[in-house]
Amino acid sequence: MLNLGLKSRVVKLGLLVLGISVAGAVLAQSRDQQIAERLQPVGSVCLAGEPCASGAASSGSAGSAAAAFSAEGTYEQYCAMCHNTGMAGAPRRDDADRWAARVGEVGLAEVINNAINGINAMPPRGMCATCSDDELAQVVEYLSGAQR
Repeated sequence: MLNLGLKSRVVKLGLLVLGISVAGAVLAQSRDQQIAERLQPVGSVCLAGEPCASGAASSGSAGSAAAAFSAEGTYEQYCAMCHNTGMAGAPRRDDADRWAARVGEVGLAEVINNAINGINAMPPRGMCATCSDDELAQVVEYLSGAQR
């Protein structure tokens, strides 16, 4: 028969091996889960007419973006840096006389056309690549104080 000290050592060794194997299995599982999470796609595409197209994401993106357009907010985000300071010769927003002269000289339609296509140092669409022509016209009206 085994000595009591030897039995104790065998049991301790058995528990140690069991503990290491359980810890190894847990680590392997969590590592596999981490790898699987990193390999998941970032997003998915949902086309019109598919069942996923009627979800909350599609109704909140395009519909609310159009309803939430603000000429003032768009001006502040894309135009104010140049038109508040007169940078690169941009007519200042607070210079009503210059805007009135410009609109009187070439007409509001041409000023809007310049905003759409760019003029001098101003890039096309004034850096607002997502703005429609009508939205840019609203921003020009806000900026110049003129109305169509």
